[in-house]
Amino acid sequence: MDVTFRGLEFRRSGRVVLALPGLRLASGRVTAVLGPNGSGKTTMLRLIAALERPDAGQVLLGERPARADRETRETIAYAFQQAAFLTGTVRANLDLALRLRSLPAAERAARIEQAAAACGIGHLLDRNAHRVSGGEGQRANLARALCLRAPITLLDEPLHGLDRGTREALLAELPGMLRTFASTTILVTHERDEAMRLGDDLVVLMEGRLRAYGEKGEVFRAPPDREVAAFLGYTVLGDAAIRPGALRVGRGDFEVVMRVEGVGDMGTHLEAWGRAGETLLRAMVDGDRPVPDDEVTVSAPASAVVRFPGEHATPSG
Repeated sequence: MDVTFRGLEFRRSGRVVLALPGLRLASGRVTAVLGPNGSGKTTMLRLIAALERPDAGQVLLGERPARADRETRETIAYAFQQAAFLTGTVRANLDLALRLRSLPAAERAARIEQAAAACGIGHLLDRNAHRVSGGEGQRANLARALCLRAPITLLDEPLHGLDRGTREALLAELPGMLRTFASTTILVTHERDEAMRLGDDLVVLMEGRLRAYGEKGEVFRAPPDREVAAFLGYTVLGDAAIRPGALRVGRGDFEVVMRVEGVGDMGTHLEAWGRAGETLLRAMVDGDRPVPDDEVTVSAPASAVVRFPGEHATPSG
């Protein structure tokens, strides 16, 4: 089911929190909504779920406006950022969400077992929901949303607050879960790697405005401006932006002189860092190891450089 925003504005205390003049999120895709804190990401989800009402314009779920009614509720599965469970077992919490959809007992039981197995919490179903760990609770939170098999699934920072091991495991497993249990998925995150690994399409929000939208690889390879490029991890130098990880010490297509401030062993390679003017640079070292205060040439291949010839600003990194 498509999700479409038409002429939408949402304000809080007179300030525009989110403005989406026109945007369609395609059916059957995973759209990652990426932006810094306060960019309107969670507000976007709440408007889709009709938990907030726009001050102007509308949100369409398919061809129908999102409203605070039963039909909208049954169209949406929403995993909130902070998992909240009622008293009882994990199974009882998952079952309640299904009972509210008036599903028969046998189908509820089957869906719970399937979602729990996919999310790796089958062994937790009969545990008190208030006695699971943070990672287990996040998996249960996902299972509760996915077992609904709703036309639209909303995930608000699904990997928030997890330890590194649990986060990496879910990053690997979540795409398969979504293919199995979800149709259209919209997830929000402020982490670039999560957006790139989980999403098919990418929305970039900054200060409540849509700054980029499209297939994730296209958006990443061709950011529309310097600010979006910097947020996506590019190093911005004047009217040029260099893709993350592309800089090397030595000659190449795009060159700049860097005054070295330090060199570190990253385990798999040596990395030198320093500045070109006020811009902080990091570059892989393939040859002789520079020392602090050396001035070295660092470069990137032309394919890793995006130009913004119409923009003139002080370099930043």
